[in-house]
Amino acid sequence: MTEQRGFVLWFTGLSGAGKSTLTNLLAPRLRERGLRVEVLDGDEVRTHLSKGLGFSRADRDTNILRIAYVARLLARNGVAVITAAISPYRETRDAARAMVEADGVPFIEVHLAASLEACEARDVKGLYAEARAGKRPGFTGIDDPYEPPLQPELRLDTGSQPVEESLTALLDLLEARGLAPAAAEAGR
Repeated sequence: MTEQRGFVLWFTGLSGAGKSTLTNLLAPRLRERGLRVEVLDGDEVRTHLSKGLGFSRADRDTNILRIAYVARLLARNGVAVITAAISPYRETRDAARAMVEADGVPFIEVHLAASLEACEARDVKGLYAEARAGKRPGFTGIDDPYEPPLQPELRLDTGSQPVEESLTALLDLLEARGLAPAAAEAGR
């Protein structure tokens, strides 16, 4: 058996774009194929690793760079890492990429490109409504910018694309890059 090569799969997109949904579907599929997988979810990291940070640009940048640091450590030790954080600023995502790639670890940026309207329509937590009512100042996409990636490795229109189609595109990309075995190979 060959040793697993770690990588960082960096999901970025507005709140409600499907980052957690795709993560929760992808992680078990990768585990079924024999990969060691860790998930760094933005909400969980804020609770445990970035407690006390607010939502200023500096605090958001600090949070994203902490996620990148932990992802880098795990991935350089052979773990497949999936991050699911809005990561709204292009410059900070680029810094995260540089940090990870400095160790020779593949960094795969995936833009979950659901429109603001689609994200608001599926807003199960009511966050957009609160932001529109002025109860959540600095909310990404409302009164704080989201800077979409210019050249992500993969862009998924999660606002209209069925989730299984997005999942298949992710698995195809990882297989094509030699980072995940094909389902048939994993059972051998």
